[in-house]
Amino acid sequence: MNCPTCQTETRKRGKDRKGNQRFYCVACFKSFIEPQDKPLGNMYLPIEKAAVCINLLVEGMSLRSVERLTGISLHTLLNLLTIVGEKCERFLESRIVGVPVKDVEADEIWSFVYCKEKALKEKIKEGRFQDDFQMADKLGDAYTFVGIERNTKLVLAWYLGRRTNDDTLLFAKKLGRATFNDSFQVTTDGFKQYKYAIVRELEHKEIDFAQLIKIYAAPRDGEARYSPPVVVDTTSEIIFGNPDPARICTSIIERQNLTIRMQMRRFTRLTNAFSKKWENLKSALALFFAFYNFCRKHGGIDKQTPAMAAGLTNHVWSVRELLAAL
Repeated sequence: MNCPTCQTETRKRGKDRKGNQRFYCVACFKSFIEPQDKPLGNMYLPIEKAAVCINLLVEGMSLRSVERLTGISLHTLLNLLTIVGEKCERFLESRIVGVPVKDVEADEIWSFVYCKEKALKEKIKEGRFQDDFQMADKLGDAYTFVGIERNTKLVLAWYLGRRTNDDTLLFAKKLGRATFNDSFQVTTDGFKQYKYAIVRELEHKEIDFAQLIKIYAAPRDGEARYSPPVVVDTTSEIIFGNPDPARICTSIIERQNLTIRMQMRRFTRLTNAFSKKWENLKSALALFFAFYNFCRKHGGIDKQTPAMAAGLTNHVWSVRELLAAL
């Protein structure tokens, strides 16, 4: 190895306390260690402990539970989540591009940041955020748009935002970038913003687009406040192209919503595990989807990961391998 200062040949000079090889330059008399990969940036947390923490987080444990089990402080865990989450987001955007697909299902799952929308409006009326309105924009209801390939179970695109026209367009744009320029079928629920967004961003791919609209029964007397509504019927509406009626389905994406709620503590209802910051929720989502696509074996596709079924990789990744790829 050459000296990074004077480019002269160096000699080995033992190892440091962490086991890294040290080198000594006979020309400029400087010592240094061999370059190290730093998937965690400037964090001092060992990669082995980081992998353990990430495994616990993506299996549905809260930050406080991980803190108690590993002895790593909450502040360090939040830093780890933010750093790895941001890298996972960039990693997914670079790896899942132009994927051949046949059936795409899209839906949005609700959560909230800091407080629910109704409580947020009351706090705004009280003048709680009068000095920082931008902060209030990232609080309250948060919807995660998810697009999944029905056959490979690969999460093609996701987007954290509101249920607005602009956010739906941004999600549809990410979905268009993730899919190959070829004809395929898209199915969504009855959310009206999809009609414009999906057609605008994907019509050049010669898609067939339909919506599956659910009809719910009226609430019964004495029904509990948090009981789910009962679906009594479904109807399909053709929006664009000529979709196959037998393939108009949202069951896979609905099941994916359950997976998200079961394996992300922030989505568990009626607990205090909800996100307090928008950025933390976004990082947690990016980490989960990267883990889901590349590390988590899926029973519906012969114990492969979705990335394997889609031809993006040929083996199941470990969390450490995922960290090295970021």
